[in-house]
Amino acid sequence: MNRRNYQKELEAELSNIEKEGRAPTLFLHSCCAPCSSYVLEYLSRYFTITVFYYNPNISPASEYEERAREQERLIRFLCGEYRPELFYEAVKGLEQEPEGGARCTECFKLRLLEAARLAKEGGFDCFTTTLTISPLKDAERLNRIGEEAGARYGVRFLNSDFKKRNGYKRSTELSREYGLYRQDYCGCVFSRRQAKP
Repeated sequence: MNRRNYQKELEAELSNIEKEGRAPTLFLHSCCAPCSSYVLEYLSRYFTITVFYYNPNISPASEYEERAREQERLIRFLCGEYRPELFYEAVKGLEQEPEGGARCTECFKLRLLEAARLAKEGGFDCFTTTLTISPLKDAERLNRIGEEAGARYGVRFLNSDFKKRNGYKRSTELSREYGLYRQDYCGCVFSRRQAKP
């Protein structure tokens, strides 16, 4: 079975946008400022972007607030409501799953469904997420979830694999350049336990 090359799909999309000479509107779900830095640098010449910081999975609340402040320091953005109970409800029964397993799938669904809903409500041309920049995140799974969320709400998901073409490396360079706080765990209480035994 051939795996889809999401980076090539994105490049084809960007080439078409350049030919058309217009900047479609993009609703960009952001997990944090460091990941946003490269994605914004990469996509801002093609799209009119609205950044949406929505991460009810992040624990503790002080960590959520610190990441939100860093996002704001980088760029103005829309902030989703911080309701961690939604995350715990979505992953109930999956608490013992390893990082990157079924619990993460449910977390991705929670965030991308909300992004799709708001992208549709806001009349955006498409939406996507910064999550594919992480070398620890499965781009195929994220793109599938994004496509499903987009189909559910009737808004197009922009496929990506932002870690390709040195995207992750560039995000670390931009983080140093802007002095951005880089967290050492994904965000949830379970990933924090694995990162800080």
